[in-house]
Amino acid sequence: MPVVDLNADVGEDAADPAEEAELVGIVSSVNVSGGAHAGSPQSIYAAVSAAVAAGTVIGAHPSYPDRPGFGRRPFPMDREALARSVVQQISVVGVAAEKAGGVLRYVKPHGALYHEACTRPDAARLVADAARECGIGVLLLAAGAPVLAGGAALGVDIATEAFADRAYRADGTLVSRDQDGAVLDDEADVVRQALSVVLDGRAPATDGAWVELSASSLCLHGDTPGARALARAVRRALEDAGVQVEPFAS
Repeated sequence: MPVVDLNADVGEDAADPAEEAELVGIVSSVNVSGGAHAGSPQSIYAAVSAAVAAGTVIGAHPSYPDRPGFGRRPFPMDREALARSVVQQISVVGVAAEKAGGVLRYVKPHGALYHEACTRPDAARLVADAARECGIGVLLLAAGAPVLAGGAALGVDIATEAFADRAYRADGTLVSRDQDGAVLDDEADVVRQALSVVLDGRAPATDGAWVELSASSLCLHGDTPGARALARAVRRALEDAGVQVEPFAS
């Protein structure tokens, strides 16, 4: 039986709290904002509390400290200061999780930091070192990321993810969010892409080609319009297809 994790970015104050709590209960893992790109102590604690109540695995989602840019734009910053910020963000989620009766299991960087960690060994090292400093030994990065070839040198385990709600280019990179069609919000399109990745190991590219992907997790962004309904539809479609949805980290 095929097995896959379903993850979502939460704790960003991007959705109604009740709707986000429902989303947390649909997926199997959540990437909780550390407060640098979005969110607040209240939204972070609400997210981890909902995860504990639902039995959903908790991950930290650190970013560049760039709230105006939602952590998604290039952000020149001293590397030592960034490392301290990433450690602090992971710790914020870890402390909140412990307070709620849960445990932090993994780290997935956000936005521009995620892109850098997937493509630049120095950025991957920075995030991995921060995770290890906080006692976390698992990173979640993009399937097919260039840094995966040297991942063993990072000293952490690496799980891979593909995106159910983002469009791919033929080279396996994501279409930039400033371009039309970068975010998939049509339920049929999102479900079709999720099933293709899990069952066939590939996703359609915008030019009609196929991108080969091997991923242990599927991501749905919490700020995508209709995220809760999309997550419910994807999970139902996966289970109807005989796929077992369970966390990649435990």
